[in-house]
Amino acid sequence: MGEIKENDIKKIKKMVEEEFPNDLALQQVHIARKIIAKEAELRGMSFLKYIKSLRKHISDATQDNSA
Repeated sequence: MGEIKENDIKKIKKMVEEEFPNDLALQQVHIARKIIAKEAELRGMSFLKYIKSLRKHISDATQDNSA
């Protein structure tokens, strides 16, 4: 299990900028999605399972703070 590397982020940004050259908003959405997908891959999880685990982590933290 590792952290996403800066080099991976740079590759993702370059690929997305080429794919959507004139739409900064769409670039940002796709960059974020691809970074999250890479994080899931590095943890050996599917994209959806990883998103659900993040949601649970945030929910648990929110409950801890409100107590």
